Amino acid sequence: MTEEQQQIESVWRFRRFALAVCMIGMLVQLGLTAYYLGMGHRAAPHELPVGLVSTAAKRTAVVMQLEQAGAFRVTDYASSDALKAGIMRREVYGGVDISGYQPRLYVASAAGPAAASLLRTTYVGVVQQQATAALADWAKQGERMPVAQAQILATPPVVIDVVPLPRDDTNGVSLGFITQALALGGTIASMGLGRLIPRAKRSWRRGIAHVTTLIAYAIGSAVVVLWSMGWFGVGRAADRWEMLGIFTLISLAITASTAGAVALLGPPGALIGALYFTLGTVISGASILPEFLPAFGRHVGENLPTGAGVQAVRDDLYFPDAPVAGHLTVLALYAGLGCLVVLVTNILPNRSDHTSEVELELVERLEGAERREPVMVAAQIS
Repeated sequence: MTEEQQQIESVWRFRRFALAVCMIGMLVQLGLTAYYLGMGHRAAPHELPVGLVSTAAKRTAVVMQLEQAGAFRVTDYASSDALKAGIMRREVYGGVDISGYQPRLYVASAAGPAAASLLRTTYVGVVQQQATAALADWAKQGERMPVAQAQILATPPVVIDVVPLPRDDTNGVSLGFITQALALGGTIASMGLGRLIPRAKRSWRRGIAHVTTLIAYAIGSAVVVLWSMGWFGVGRAADRWEMLGIFTLISLAITASTAGAVALLGPPGALIGALYFTLGTVISGASILPEFLPAFGRHVGENLPTGAGVQAVRDDLYFPDAPVAGHLTVLALYAGLGCLVVLVTNILPNRSDHTSEVELELVERLEGAERREPVMVAAQIS
């Protein structure tokens, strides 16, 4: 092949490679765009849990209005105190008390600003409908409305924020940013450790060293997150040791599961961490509440480290009465299984004779010598 032909072939190879890269990039972009819009476009509530304190006479009409089209799922409470306790346990996002003359709405902005805003809008509509119905009844009876009753109907609806967001996080977006940072940092750390650890001998010591390094990174990652949160006043009222433990478990769940995938699949296993960052954060419940996601996104999201982590952090920050055992169990499973896979893949190969206890550098030298030997023989023959 002449030099000109080699140059032409090189140009064609470059063009084919560039075309392949562009096509892959566009396909990835198409998939992510469809996924993001499918999850977040026109987000609407699906059986959002709300509480209701009502008399039997008023209950039927209100429940029918709330549960139409499957937007809300109503839970009855005996009193407003019981309703507030349910909100603190995160059984419901909020609720309304219409048992007296003056209805009251209870919300929890810290559980999700979108839910609180939706409840306010729905509540105003319910109150206005009740006021209209009351005026119609008085008009039918042909009687004059007492001043006290007119004042009640004219009074703006009462809204009580049981668990408000802190002033330093009025939009409630901090959890999403923290989750993205943990997911991205964990992925990079897992990929780096995956290249670093194989430079040691294959043995049970190497497995323990790998797992210990993952745990040490998780603790350091949690410390960094807590430190950076303090710069912006996020989580000032929370128990620092509890937050440290939860962030450590989140980081270990992400890094260990990614490292385990890399140990089983090789470099392609790092895609697990990339999926946590690109796909998992969207359905984690940090920015879009689980009840506002499609059913698939909701069920998958709450069983990923990002989703379980967001819910555990939110409960620890704002809802100390809420149970977190389920979320911590999900995180512990990812962390434990990932560490187990890393440990086993580093130990088991040494049970057979053909696995190496030789340093990686020596193996590379031997392999390099084997490659060079046929070339030298060929040169001698020629």
